[in-house]
Amino acid sequence: MSRKQGSGTSVAPEEGSAGDIRRSPSPANGPRRRLSALTQACIAAALVVVGIGGLLVWRLTSDANGSLEPPWFSGYVDVTVVPQYPFEAPMGEGTKNVTLAFVVAMAGQPCTPSWGSTYSLDAAKNSLKLEERIAKLRSNGGAIAVSFGGSVNSELANSCQNAADLERAYRAVLERYNPATIDFDIEGDNLADGAAWQRRAAAIASLQKERSKEGHALSIWLTLPVTPQGLTDVGTSAVDQMLAAGVQLAGVNIMTMNYGSSRSQSQSMLDAGTSAAQSTHDQLSIIYQRAGMTLNSEQIWRKMGLTPMIGRNDLPGEIFDLDAARGLNSFAITKGVQRVSMWSLNRDMSCPQDTPEDPASHVCSGIDQGTQRFSDLLSAGFHAKLP
Repeated sequence: MSRKQGSGTSVAPEEGSAGDIRRSPSPANGPRRRLSALTQACIAAALVVVGIGGLLVWRLTSDANGSLEPPWFSGYVDVTVVPQYPFEAPMGEGTKNVTLAFVVAMAGQPCTPSWGSTYSLDAAKNSLKLEERIAKLRSNGGAIAVSFGGSVNSELANSCQNAADLERAYRAVLERYNPATIDFDIEGDNLADGAAWQRRAAAIASLQKERSKEGHALSIWLTLPVTPQGLTDVGTSAVDQMLAAGVQLAGVNIMTMNYGSSRSQSQSMLDAGTSAAQSTHDQLSIIYQRAGMTLNSEQIWRKMGLTPMIGRNDLPGEIFDLDAARGLNSFAITKGVQRVSMWSLNRDMSCPQDTPEDPASHVCSGIDQGTQRFSDLLSAGFHAKLP
């Protein structure tokens, strides 16, 4: 998606931005005893519990490569856009989870993390009151994820050539904000940089293992562009590289937006989104098989996320309206999709009447929403807290 950070200027996006039960042996020659009815009942109850426990163990084993968390919704918040979106004071259940965007390389400092290339982590604390606002959100029952990348600036792995420095940069963000979920929104030239993917995958695999040893789970999501035919070739390669490096992916979140000529004129934005989702589902099944992990259809859906750009998209003629939001939500629930997001909570309101239609605004949707919010429609049925 074309992400506008801070300045609100529009960047033209690329099109398609796509059972064996083990039993303890009985003593062969030991004495046999009659059991009382009460004892037999207790044993029967215990066996039921063991059976349930065994089922749970089987479930955990069978889902080892899938997500076990309940499905959740988390809208993106562009941290650097003015006026600031007050994510610290949720307007409803649908806005208690937020995905803060975007951490990228600091301008002129390729291995230094920043928000939108202009705010260092310290500057974001002081000027944006970011840590104070995160603490307030958490006290209000909310949770955050942190997203790296976006379409405008350089994601850290694309600019930082030194593996140790890159890992240190990612660690600084994790230690600062302590998110249990991080997201890599990689698109454009950043997506096509294979060497950067190798650096990113190695660093994230190392940090994920490090956090696990410390007792802190770290869910990793890839957010990638799609066409109605699914992930692009570089997108599938990116997933391959992360899995090959040992990263335990929570899932792949697809950007159902900005299709350009890959979407036929007769295809609605909702139809394009569901087509992209089904195609990506089929691709991921093959990708995981290639990595030596066989997941069933349900498990694949639970490793997927859907993210539309609400209202007017960046490309002419692409408008994701309220009915499309209802339809995508229904599709996600029916399929058992793990995650639904949207770009962005900053934009979840009607524009003033004098706002030009083009380019798409970074602070309003570009359509008449009335009193409705996309976040309410897309989050329906997705009320779990971010892992």
